[in-house]
Amino acid sequence: MPIVQIQLLEGRSADQKREIIYEVTETLSKVADVPKERIRVIIQEIPLEHWGINGETMAQYRKKIDKGEVK
Repeated sequence: MPIVQIQLLEGRSADQKREIIYEVTETLSKVADVPKERIRVIIQEIPLEHWGINGETMAQYRKKIDKGEVK
């Protein structure tokens, strides 16, 4: 039974997450020749404050992006 774990920053809609689960399942079933009912997809949403880049939380980093301080 394949288990796919996907880590994403928080903020995707329920529709987007449903589409991710659907598309990953379809692709894995086709490529790995596994029945869809055997595939499990786990999406872990990471809060912006729990994701670090360049020594800052993603929340801090995105504020810099919004201000044009980071390209």
